[in-house]
Amino acid sequence: MKQESFSDMEYRCRKKKTKREEFLEIMDEIIPWEEWVSLVVPHYPTGKRGRPPIEIETMLRMYLLQCWFSLSDEGVEDAIYDSYAMRKFMGINFFEQDVPDATTLLHFRHLLEEKGIGKLFFDAINRCLEGAGRMMRGGSIVDATLISAPSSTKNAEKKRDPEMHSVKKGNQESICQGGFHPKDEIPR
Repeated sequence: MKQESFSDMEYRCRKKKTKREEFLEIMDEIIPWEEWVSLVVPHYPTGKRGRPPIEIETMLRMYLLQCWFSLSDEGVEDAIYDSYAMRKFMGINFFEQDVPDATTLLHFRHLLEEKGIGKLFFDAINRCLEGAGRMMRGGSIVDATLISAPSSTKNAEKKRDPEMHSVKKGNQESICQGGFHPKDEIPR
């Protein structure tokens, strides 16, 4: 069992979890970590030369954070130091270890890309989320939220909802619900 850090004790007393923390907890539960690690093992350095390699699961977690939150190699390293939710997802206790550096992540990312393993991971995540009736919405460091998503834009009668219509602003099209149009005046 890992020793609880001061941050863990402090955060345990909070009244609310952040959306980021909830998202990361869900992802931690649905990802089959042992299976994914076994996909990387044949391609990962053994550590017979040079410094010992960082655990594959730790690197996978860092790589996923980078992808989910659209961060650079240096950005994800900084974000893990800065964010309790990310540090918790990584399983890092600063008393025992440091965050892997950006260069280590770069080499790991290149390994996954070269072997085509990264695409396998994201296809698997999308299948799990789809099976649970959820989808992943593009996020930023501020918000990466799982939302319930209908399987179709049509209603139960297999017809388009009459209150839904699309609008076009510039080159972007969006869907408006309930008859509100972006050009409509907002009631005060």
